[in-house]
Amino acid sequence: MRIRLTIILLFAATICTGCFSSNPEDIRAFKKPQDIDVTMENYTLQPSDEIHISCSEISEIHDQYQKIRPDGKISFEMIGEIQAAGKTPAELSEDIRLKAIQLYKLTSDKPVDVLITAYQSKYFYVLGQVHLPGPRLYSGRDTASKAINLAQPNGLAWKERIQIIRPSSDPNIKPAIFELNYDRLMAHGEEDKDVLLQEGDIIYVPPTVLGWIALKIEEFVNPISRAFSGVYTVNRGMNNMDSNR
Repeated sequence: MRIRLTIILLFAATICTGCFSSNPEDIRAFKKPQDIDVTMENYTLQPSDEIHISCSEISEIHDQYQKIRPDGKISFEMIGEIQAAGKTPAELSEDIRLKAIQLYKLTSDKPVDVLITAYQSKYFYVLGQVHLPGPRLYSGRDTASKAINLAQPNGLAWKERIQIIRPSSDPNIKPAIFELNYDRLMAHGEEDKDVLLQEGDIIYVPPTVLGWIALKIEEFVNPISRAFSGVYTVNRGMNNMDSNR
Protein backbone atom coordinates (compact mmCIF):
# COMPACT_ATOMS: atom_id res chain seq x y z
CA MET A 1 0.00 0.00 0.00
CA ARG A 2 2.87 2.36 0.85
CA ILE A 3 4.55 1.60 -2.46
CA ARG A 4 1.34 2.33 -4.36
CA LEU A 5 0.82 5.58 -2.47
CA THR A 6 4.43 6.60 -3.16
CA ILE A 7 4.02 5.87 -6.87
CA ILE A 8 0.78 7.88 -6.97
CA LEU A 9 2.44 10.82 -5.20
CA LEU A 10 5.45 10.73 -7.53
CA PHE A 11 3.17 10.53 -10.55
CA ALA A 12 1.07 13.45 -9.30
CA ALA A 13 4.19 15.48 -8.53
CA THR A 14 5.49 14.85 -12.05
CA ILE A 15 2.19 15.95 -13.59
CA CYS A 16 1.96 19.05 -11.39
CA THR A 17 5.55 20.01 -12.13
CA GLY A 18 4.90 19.64 -15.84
CA CYS A 19 1.95 22.01 -15.60
CA PHE A 20 4.21 24.98 -14.87
CA SER A 21 5.73 26.86 -17.77
CA SER A 22 7.17 29.86 -15.94
CA ASN A 23 10.38 31.57 -16.92
CA PRO A 24 12.35 33.22 -14.08
CA GLU A 25 13.58 35.94 -16.44
CA ASP A 26 10.00 36.97 -17.27
CA ILE A 27 9.82 38.89 -14.00
CA ARG A 28 11.68 41.64 -15.86
CA ALA A 29 8.46 42.37 -17.77
CA PHE A 30 6.83 43.43 -14.49
CA LYS A 31 7.55 46.69 -12.69
CA LYS A 32 8.42 46.68 -9.00
CA PRO A 33 6.19 48.77 -6.72
CA GLN A 34 9.17 50.25 -4.86
CA ASP A 35 10.91 51.29 -8.09
CA ILE A 36 8.11 53.39 -9.52
CA ASP A 37 6.04 56.31 -8.37
CA VAL A 38 2.62 54.73 -8.73
CA THR A 39 0.19 57.54 -9.50
CA MET A 40 -2.99 57.88 -11.51
CA GLU A 41 -1.33 60.05 -14.15
CA ASN A 42 -1.07 57.15 -16.59
CA TYR A 43 -4.48 55.62 -15.92
CA THR A 44 -6.58 55.84 -19.08
CA LEU A 45 -10.28 56.35 -18.58
CA GLN A 46 -12.79 53.97 -20.13
CA PRO A 47 -16.59 53.51 -20.10
CA SER A 48 -18.04 52.84 -16.64
CA ASP A 49 -15.25 54.72 -14.83
CA GLU A 50 -16.66 57.48 -12.64
CA ILE A 51 -15.03 60.91 -12.27
CA HIS A 52 -15.42 64.11 -10.29
CA ILE A 53 -14.88 67.44 -12.08
CA SER A 54 -13.92 70.60 -10.19
CA CYS A 55 -13.90 74.10 -11.67
CA SER A 56 -14.76 76.80 -9.16
CA GLU A 57 -14.92 79.45 -11.90
CA ILE A 58 -17.73 77.72 -13.83
CA SER A 59 -20.79 76.58 -11.91
CA GLU A 60 -21.92 74.34 -14.79
CA ILE A 61 -18.80 72.21 -14.41
CA HIS A 62 -17.93 72.57 -10.76
CA ASP A 63 -18.50 69.67 -8.38
CA GLN A 64 -19.98 67.37 -11.02
CA TYR A 65 -19.86 63.59 -10.83
CA GLN A 66 -20.09 61.80 -14.16
CA LYS A 67 -19.91 58.22 -15.34
CA ILE A 68 -18.24 57.74 -18.69
CA ARG A 69 -20.89 56.60 -21.14
CA PRO A 70 -20.65 53.47 -23.32
CA ASP A 71 -19.70 55.73 -26.25
CA GLY A 72 -16.74 56.99 -24.22
CA LYS A 73 -18.06 60.53 -23.70
CA ILE A 74 -19.22 62.88 -20.97
CA SER A 75 -21.42 65.91 -21.55
CA PHE A 76 -22.29 69.32 -20.16
CA GLU A 77 -25.32 71.49 -20.84
CA MET A 78 -23.47 74.42 -22.45
CA ILE A 79 -20.07 72.99 -23.36
CA GLY A 80 -21.49 69.86 -24.98
CA GLU A 81 -19.95 66.42 -25.38
CA ILE A 82 -16.30 65.64 -24.71
CA GLN A 83 -14.46 62.40 -25.48
CA ALA A 84 -13.16 60.93 -22.22
CA ALA A 85 -12.32 57.30 -23.01
CA GLY A 86 -8.67 56.66 -23.77
CA LYS A 87 -7.50 59.79 -21.97
CA THR A 88 -5.81 60.32 -18.63
CA PRO A 89 -7.48 62.58 -16.04
CA ALA A 90 -4.93 65.29 -16.85
CA GLU A 91 -5.66 65.08 -20.59
CA LEU A 92 -9.40 65.23 -19.98
CA SER A 93 -8.95 68.24 -17.70
CA GLU A 94 -7.17 70.07 -20.50
CA ASP A 95 -9.83 69.13 -23.06
CA ILE A 96 -12.57 70.47 -20.77
CA ARG A 97 -10.58 73.67 -20.28
CA LEU A 98 -10.18 74.18 -24.04
CA LYS A 99 -13.91 73.72 -24.52
CA ALA A 100 -14.75 75.99 -21.60
CA ILE A 101 -12.62 78.97 -22.72
CA GLN A 102 -14.74 79.22 -25.86
CA LEU A 103 -17.66 80.31 -23.67
CA TYR A 104 -16.17 81.42 -20.35
CA LYS A 105 -13.31 83.57 -19.16
CA LEU A 106 -10.92 81.60 -16.99
CA THR A 107 -8.21 83.26 -14.92
CA SER A 108 -6.23 80.43 -13.27
CA ASP A 109 -3.58 78.32 -15.02
CA LYS A 110 -5.27 75.02 -14.18
CA PRO A 111 -8.93 75.82 -13.66
CA VAL A 112 -10.23 72.27 -14.23
CA ASP A 113 -9.39 69.24 -12.14
CA VAL A 114 -10.57 65.69 -12.84
CA LEU A 115 -10.35 62.95 -10.20
CA ILE A 116 -11.31 59.29 -10.58
CA THR A 117 -13.88 58.32 -7.95
CA ALA A 118 -14.62 54.75 -9.09
CA TYR A 119 -12.49 52.37 -11.14
CA GLN A 120 -15.01 50.30 -13.08
CA SER A 121 -13.49 49.50 -16.47
CA LYS A 122 -10.30 47.46 -16.03
CA TYR A 123 -9.71 44.07 -14.43
CA PHE A 124 -7.03 41.59 -13.43
CA TYR A 125 -7.79 38.01 -12.35
CA VAL A 126 -7.03 35.70 -9.43
CA LEU A 127 -7.76 32.03 -10.13
CA GLY A 128 -7.08 28.62 -8.62
CA GLN A 129 -6.98 27.59 -4.98
CA VAL A 130 -8.32 30.71 -3.29
CA HIS A 131 -11.52 31.34 -1.34
CA LEU A 132 -12.38 34.40 -3.45
CA PRO A 133 -11.48 33.69 -7.10
CA GLY A 134 -12.48 35.83 -10.05
CA PRO A 135 -11.91 39.23 -11.63
CA ARG A 136 -10.71 42.20 -9.59
CA LEU A 137 -11.11 45.85 -10.48
CA TYR A 138 -7.75 47.27 -11.53
CA SER A 139 -6.75 50.57 -9.94
CA GLY A 140 -3.17 50.95 -11.16
CA ARG A 141 -1.85 50.45 -7.60
CA ASP A 142 -2.41 46.69 -7.28
CA THR A 143 0.49 44.44 -6.29
CA ALA A 144 0.62 40.66 -6.58
CA SER A 145 1.05 40.18 -2.82
CA LYS A 146 -1.95 42.36 -2.00
CA ALA A 147 -4.13 40.63 -4.61
CA ILE A 148 -3.21 37.16 -3.32
CA ASN A 149 -3.82 38.19 0.28
CA LEU A 150 -7.27 39.59 -0.53
CA ALA A 151 -8.19 36.44 -2.51
CA GLN A 152 -7.37 34.29 0.58
CA PRO A 153 -5.47 31.13 -0.51
CA ASN A 154 -7.20 27.99 0.76
CA GLY A 155 -5.78 24.86 2.37
CA LEU A 156 -4.96 23.24 -0.99
CA ALA A 157 -2.96 26.24 -2.29
CA TRP A 158 0.66 25.71 -3.33
CA LYS A 159 1.77 29.14 -2.16
CA GLU A 160 5.42 28.53 -3.04
CA ARG A 161 4.63 28.16 -6.78
CA ILE A 162 2.06 30.82 -7.57
CA GLN A 163 2.08 31.78 -11.24
CA ILE A 164 1.95 35.44 -12.32
CA ILE A 165 0.89 35.63 -15.97
CA ARG A 166 0.90 38.63 -18.27
CA PRO A 167 -0.90 37.76 -21.55
CA SER A 168 0.36 39.25 -24.79
CA SER A 169 -1.90 40.95 -27.31
CA ASP A 170 0.67 40.12 -29.99
CA PRO A 171 0.26 36.49 -31.18
CA ASN A 172 3.98 36.42 -32.01
CA ILE A 173 5.01 37.23 -28.43
CA LYS A 174 4.61 34.65 -25.69
CA PRO A 175 2.96 35.60 -22.40
CA ALA A 176 5.36 36.55 -19.61
CA ILE A 177 5.08 34.03 -16.74
CA PHE A 178 7.09 33.70 -13.55
CA GLU A 179 6.71 31.93 -10.23
CA LEU A 180 6.17 33.79 -6.98
CA ASN A 181 6.96 32.18 -3.63
CA TYR A 182 4.24 33.89 -1.63
CA ASP A 183 5.15 32.19 1.66
CA ARG A 184 8.76 33.36 1.39
CA LEU A 185 7.67 36.83 0.31
CA MET A 186 5.49 37.19 3.40
CA ALA A 187 7.86 35.46 5.84
CA HIS A 188 11.06 37.23 4.82
CA GLY A 189 9.70 40.49 3.40
CA GLU A 190 11.31 39.96 -0.01
CA GLU A 191 9.74 43.03 -1.59
CA ASP A 192 12.03 42.74 -4.62
CA LYS A 193 10.02 39.64 -5.61
CA ASP A 194 6.70 41.48 -5.50
CA VAL A 195 5.40 43.06 -8.70
CA LEU A 196 3.00 45.75 -9.81
CA LEU A 197 0.08 44.30 -11.76
CA GLN A 198 -1.33 45.61 -15.02
CA GLU A 199 -4.77 45.34 -16.56
CA GLY A 200 -5.44 41.79 -17.74
CA ASP A 201 -2.78 40.11 -15.59
CA ILE A 202 -3.62 36.66 -14.21
CA ILE A 203 -2.59 35.25 -10.85
CA TYR A 204 -2.95 31.46 -10.74
CA VAL A 205 -2.68 29.70 -7.38
CA PRO A 206 -2.10 25.98 -8.11
CA PRO A 207 -2.90 23.07 -5.78
CA THR A 208 -0.18 21.20 -3.93
CA VAL A 209 0.54 17.60 -4.96
CA LEU A 210 -1.73 16.27 -2.22
CA GLY A 211 -4.27 18.96 -3.07
CA TRP A 212 -4.20 17.89 -6.73
CA ILE A 213 -4.85 14.27 -5.70
CA ALA A 214 -7.71 15.36 -3.44
CA LEU A 215 -9.28 17.37 -6.26
CA LYS A 216 -8.99 14.41 -8.66
CA ILE A 217 -10.60 12.09 -6.11
CA GLU A 218 -13.36 14.63 -5.62
CA GLU A 219 -13.92 14.79 -9.39
CA PHE A 220 -14.27 11.01 -9.44
CA VAL A 221 -16.40 10.64 -6.31
CA ASN A 222 -18.88 13.50 -6.81
CA PRO A 223 -20.64 12.10 -9.93
CA ILE A 224 -20.93 8.70 -8.27
CA SER A 225 -22.34 10.15 -5.05
CA ARG A 226 -24.80 12.26 -7.04
CA ALA A 227 -25.88 9.17 -8.99
CA PHE A 228 -26.48 7.16 -5.80
CA SER A 229 -28.24 10.14 -4.27
CA GLY A 230 -30.53 10.27 -7.30
CA VAL A 231 -31.27 6.55 -7.06
CA TYR A 232 -31.99 6.92 -3.33
CA THR A 233 -34.35 9.83 -3.99
CA VAL A 234 -36.23 7.91 -6.70
CA ASN A 235 -36.53 4.78 -4.54
CA ARG A 236 -37.70 6.82 -1.57
CA GLY A 237 -40.30 8.52 -3.73
CA MET A 238 -41.57 5.19 -5.06
CA ASN A 239 -41.74 3.74 -1.55
CA ASN A 240 -43.75 6.75 -0.38
CA MET A 241 -46.15 6.26 -3.31
CA ASP A 242 -46.60 2.58 -2.45
CA SER A 243 -47.26 3.37 1.21
CA ASN A 244 -49.93 5.93 0.26
CA ARG A 245 -51.90 3.46 -1.88
